[in-house]
Amino acid sequence: MKASLLNYFVVVGVWLGIAGTGCNAPEPAPVERVKSAVVRDLDSLRYLVEAVLLPMAEHGTATDSLQRIFYRCRLAYKKIEFITEYFFPTASRFVNGPPLDEIETYEYEINEPGGLQVIEEYLFPVFDPTGRADLVREVKKLRAQLRQVSTLWQANQFTDAHVFDAARLQVFRIISLGISGFDTPLSRRALPEAAASLASLRHYLREYAPEVPSQPTYARAHQLLAEAIAYLNRNPAFDSFDRMRFITHYANPLTTQLLALQTELGIAPFTEGRPLRADAKTLFDRDAFNADFYAPDPSAYGSAEKVALGERLFYDPVLSSGNARSCATCHRPERAFTDGLPKSAAFVKGTFIRRNAPTLINAALQSRQFYDLRSTTLEHQAMDVVENKEEMHGSLIEAARELRGQSAYRTLFRKAYPGAGDSIRPKYIQNALASYVRSLVLLNARFDQYVRGDHARLTPEEIKGFNLFMGKAKCGTCHFLPLFNGTVPPGFTQSEAEVLGVPAQADGKQLDDDPGRYAIHATAQLKHAFKTPTLRNAAVTAPYMHNGVYRTLEEVIDFYNEGGGAGLGMDLPNQTLPTEPLNLRGEEKKAIVAFMRALTDTSAIRTTPKSMVSPAIVSLNGSE
Repeated sequence: MKASLLNYFVVVGVWLGIAGTGCNAPEPAPVERVKSAVVRDLDSLRYLVEAVLLPMAEHGTATDSLQRIFYRCRLAYKKIEFITEYFFPTASRFVNGPPLDEIETYEYEINEPGGLQVIEEYLFPVFDPTGRADLVREVKKLRAQLRQVSTLWQANQFTDAHVFDAARLQVFRIISLGISGFDTPLSRRALPEAAASLASLRHYLREYAPEVPSQPTYARAHQLLAEAIAYLNRNPAFDSFDRMRFITHYANPLTTQLLALQTELGIAPFTEGRPLRADAKTLFDRDAFNADFYAPDPSAYGSAEKVALGERLFYDPVLSSGNARSCATCHRPERAFTDGLPKSAAFVKGTFIRRNAPTLINAALQSRQFYDLRSTTLEHQAMDVVENKEEMHGSLIEAARELRGQSAYRTLFRKAYPGAGDSIRPKYIQNALASYVRSLVLLNARFDQYVRGDHARLTPEEIKGFNLFMGKAKCGTCHFLPLFNGTVPPGFTQSEAEVLGVPAQADGKQLDDDPGRYAIHATAQLKHAFKTPTLRNAAVTAPYMHNGVYRTLEEVIDFYNEGGGAGLGMDLPNQTLPTEPLNLRGEEKKAIVAFMRALTDTSAIRTTPKSMVSPAIVSLNGSE
């Protein structure tokens, strides 16, 4: 009662204050109107959680009633998701983050999950009253988190550029996460939620109507939003939804038009470094991604001279002990920079390292390297491989000393690092190699050409495969669009690992004994966790998985169709892959494989060069 009276007096006081300003008060700026609108939407969500969902969690028994109010809360959240995810990503993690522990490996902290996705697990498929105490606890945690978001929002300062940036990123989020069911795994209401989110963007966009110099651009943006919303509402069935059509006919034109409207308003896109360029028209532009974002600092950014030097070093066995091998020994360009072996050959002849050699194409577009994510930069990865006794058994210090004795290399280093004079240092070797790998960004597969408008590039079966990949098969909830790796969109600053339960033998049910991330960070949740690799060029990079256990894409699909290791009968309580069978039919599995083959782009890769700066045996890098 006291709270109600207080709210009443606050409202009356605000009304009197407005009335006292007279009729000549200036019209609030668009950002001010946006801020007020977000306050209203956030208050509505808080009311639903505190005044409706919490009492129902405490006393309700009917599954249908609990699920209905949960739906209302999720739809209310989707109205402000573009704001919370953009400005408060940490807080958002506990409002609608994945229902998995968040592990801060360097601080050895484990944060329990919280928010709507956690609550969903208590309500679907049916509510179990024995879990009521835990459900109430989670709803109260959500209530507290929303209070924090409200406080943060009240103090937040932003510009028109932030509003448009957040809006376009939200459309990218819907394309890559929303329509895949990433945050609705049990309720499967991804499509109505996507429609609600776009409807909210349309509402907020109206705040800019008075500012538009040319009405057609604004009107077209509104029309595209309305058409996208209508398409989602007309096609609410999750499994049969045509995601390819939604992206190519609605989402891509929409993000392009929002950028055009922003430009017409004189609101410049941000120019600071980020993985996904702020001025990308769509998520699929050829130059949408900036690999230099993942470099350790601006001095490490690439150049043509660094790339040329790094390529020479990549094929030169001078980096290994006794000139025994080069980087290309295990990363052959004619195999999309893999070696075709289940596990790569180790330095000692006749032995093998523990893991499969991943492709280097697009390897730069992730925040961490190696299957266990132990390296944060390609520079660090280069040092790790060169000096690993099982791999190259080399020394960067010794390699630098040898390279300084060669005039050709001194010239190349001088061009690449003009401020260093004739100095050749290990850090320059690392950066040159990293710069070469960052140059291997290839995003022009037939799939890419199709989503950019060339609709002759995919067959009906491949389109069906994409829709299954992003829908029923759930592949897109881990291999995120458009990179098809574990780097989480639309920020692309975090690379994920998963516990799949990969077997030691293709026809067996015994778990492979590689501990994965657990060997680096001994936390139970990370045991047998491995980085989610890219599926681009998967058709030419067999065999598959960290141990190369599967030789064909068909075998991989069968593994996932069974529910991973747990589905095969393994005791794996920390498996993060859903354990339920996917129940894919034969033609559906075939279509998914056909789509994955359309992700091949090795067009800019040439065969191993036959000439190197340092004398070496060419067969080291050849086909032997």
